Amino acid sequence: MGMSVTISAAGEHDAEHILKLQYLCYQSEAELYGDYGIEPLTQTLADLREEISQGHALVARLGDEVVASVRGRVDESGTARIAKLIVHPRMQRHGLGGRLLDAIEARFASDPDIKRFQLFTGHRSESNLRLYRSRGYVPVSTEHVGPRLTLVTLEKEQTPGAFAASA
Repeated sequence: MGMSVTISAAGEHDAEHILKLQYLCYQSEAELYGDYGIEPLTQTLADLREEISQGHALVARLGDEVVASVRGRVDESGTARIAKLIVHPRMQRHGLGGRLLDAIEARFASDPDIKRFQLFTGHRSESNLRLYRSRGYVPVSTEHVGPRLTLVTLEKEQTPGAFAASA
């Protein structure tokens, strides 16, 4: 490719690019579960902008192109909820998802109130489950949300000082 992928905070100006990438990336999930009405495919630009403004959002760029993204927010219990980790299909299987997951965790790690990281994925999404487990996440619950989909929630405890070098 010749260019490096850079990871940075997403801004308001990135919302439309993120939404288009999200739509592309969730097609395979929709096909896997036979449900094209899943929230990532129906989210509006206004909803995405609001979501970005209420938490942290990162993008990975190859030159000027947004090729990956992740979002997260902290709830009142001290849980950093990580969501919508997406990587352009042509960029998958090169470690970019893991880099983004590490980067969003590092963003939250400086907050002393963070007790744990949590995310979820569908029960058939083997590559997602493999990535999350490789980063120390363990399943903590499942929720049957439809005839074909069970969501698996995974979490890991915040390790004090784990990200001090990258802060």
